[in-house]
Amino acid sequence: MKILLYGINYSPELTGIGKYSGEQARWLAGKGHEVRVVTAPPYYPQWQVGEGYSPWRFRTAQVDGVTVVRCPLYVPRTPTALKRLLHLISFSASSSLAVLGQLRWKPDLVILVVPTLFCAPQALLLARLCGAKSVLHIQDYEVDAMFGLGMGGNPLLRRLALGIERWLLRRFDRVSTISSGMLEKAGVKGVEAQRLRFFPNWSETERFLNVPPDPALLARLGVPAGKRVLLYSGNIGEKQGLELILDAAQAHADRPELVFLIVGEGAGRARLLERVQREGMRNVVFAPLQAYDDLPALLASAHVHLVIQKRGAADSVLPSKLTNILAVGGNAIITADPETTLGRLCTEHQGIAVLVDPESVAALNAGIARVLALPVHNAVALNYAGEFLDKERILQRFLAQV
Repeated sequence: MKILLYGINYSPELTGIGKYSGEQARWLAGKGHEVRVVTAPPYYPQWQVGEGYSPWRFRTAQVDGVTVVRCPLYVPRTPTALKRLLHLISFSASSSLAVLGQLRWKPDLVILVVPTLFCAPQALLLARLCGAKSVLHIQDYEVDAMFGLGMGGNPLLRRLALGIERWLLRRFDRVSTISSGMLEKAGVKGVEAQRLRFFPNWSETERFLNVPPDPALLARLGVPAGKRVLLYSGNIGEKQGLELILDAAQAHADRPELVFLIVGEGAGRARLLERVQREGMRNVVFAPLQAYDDLPALLASAHVHLVIQKRGAADSVLPSKLTNILAVGGNAIITADPETTLGRLCTEHQGIAVLVDPESVAALNAGIARVLALPVHNAVALNYAGEFLDKERILQRFLAQV
């Protein structure tokens, strides 16, 4: 089968959507399918185009059996709401040429990964002209995330954006997404139940089984020997509410055995680092995003995993970092309301993680106390990962269902 995977994020990005899209394309190619990818140069989570790539040129390469077409885009150094909008529009505009250029190749399956929904018209047009099946895979509900985080307060603009989103969602043959709550949201937006597919993010679970802590890795990251590590690893965005971690670190300043380790890149990193330096916070350590090969050891070395989100984001954005935390048997604190997908996960699988109210340092501190008292390995998390997050099972089921 000829499969076109279309999305703004792709390998070699180490975190978030790009990681999963890269793994999916390589898996499909490994199963004998002819796979092409239309994407952007890697830029996330640093918001800076990677070395050896250009933000201004088209580039086609054969990578791991996949034909990858990189398209120009605008990457803002400081991504405000308006600049993010321009960023997404720029990719949609440039990539439309590459997508419609696949007419001669004539794919059998067109998969658009959202964000960004700005790319939906050309994806649908290509599928219709080629007689291909169209699949919209939603990693983030970007419209809901934007308004849920207060980035757009105009009611008329909100209704218009949601109306366009609803119209586009209903035009795809299949709509898949990564959680039960996000599937329900697609139904509310008008997608018929028979066209919905559950396609969760996965973990390469075997890589994370029985991995021991790695004191040498922690030392390389700047963590003194003998500390108990409270880890946040992933994108450091402006809108995630990660200041809460620093508030918790302040509250634990009298606990010298604890260190808060923040590993990652993103637009909000400089601001958090500046606060730590200004306030002389000695129990917070920053480190750059680590190579995927080191991820199992990094996760296994943490005593507490911090999965921090603002209220209003927990059903629009499901943090991809959680899959590997569960696979390594880590003890996580999740900030989410009980009625969200993450909240229901904690309710339905008692012991999988500690759920606390979002945007509350008191709740986070209470959660930290609870997790520090738990055994090092979380058996509920390990069992859940083995049952529901295995990469091979998830990808085989998805391909059979589209």
